[in-house]
Amino acid sequence: MPLYIMLTTLTDEGRKTIKVNPERIKEVNKEVEAMGVKILAQYALLGPYDFVNILEAPNNEVIAKVAIELGSRGTVQTLTMAALTVDDLIKSLKK
Repeated sequence: MPLYIMLTTLTDEGRKTIKVNPERIKEVNKEVEAMGVKILAQYALLGPYDFVNILEAPNNEVIAKVAIELGSRGTVQTLTMAALTVDDLIKSLKK
């Protein structure tokens, strides 16, 4: 299944939400998984982004839907990138 990296930045509203209810992060994860995306890893970050997620989704359309859904709530901004494992890249270069 295709892999994706999603970087997220909390908006002011998003920061207020998780300050009051930190468990909201895990609630959103369940909502994302209900949309057909598997969260392989998630980390909180210091710097220009607040979270990085390693995701597995059936296709670009599903991951785009997740990004639009999350962004439309006004609590996060997302940057999503398709990813390949190094082994998959090497295999493709040998063909």
